[in-house]
Amino acid sequence: MRVSRTQAAENRETVINVASRLFRERGFDGIGLKDLMKGAGLTQGAFYKQFASKDDLAAQASRRAMESATRRWSAATAANSDDPLGAVIAFYLSMDHRGEKMDGCPIVALGSDAARQGNDVKAPFEAGIKEHLEILGRFIAETGGGEFDGRAMAILSTMVGALMLSRVINDPDLAQAFLDAAANQVRESAGA
Repeated sequence: MRVSRTQAAENRETVINVASRLFRERGFDGIGLKDLMKGAGLTQGAFYKQFASKDDLAAQASRRAMESATRRWSAATAANSDDPLGAVIAFYLSMDHRGEKMDGCPIVALGSDAARQGNDVKAPFEAGIKEHLEILGRFIAETGGGEFDGRAMAILSTMVGALMLSRVINDPDLAQAFLDAAANQVRESAGA
């Protein structure tokens, strides 16, 4: 049965969305095309009509994941516009976010995997990281912390590192301690 262009476009978006979530949960090499397509409700044969390769899909899914992360930062700041940095800290460095394997931070979930991929997969991460740095730079300026400098990089590194460490620890109290220590350090670094 032939699929309409509209349906093909919808199927493509579904595959990208599903891959974005499944890659974050299992890693780029932790899931095969058959299971990715099954997760999207499609056959493996439909994959090659939509994507040049699994790397092509990985690049597009990474872009989607980074866009999702930026939207989540925006939603957190919209909910607390009086303290946007505090809102991002509260969301990002939380036990709830720690537990979000499929929808959580793609940098934490896929960073080490992305480092071993080609430039097409790395590019969306780089673009998303730069966007996070711009956002953090604005927050620093708003807190009276002065103009953007290396603090945004240190803050993002602290947040990503703390979330990643909290995920590899079984002890929830120790995991929470890492998140709390990072939150305190971020506030101090930002001058908040």
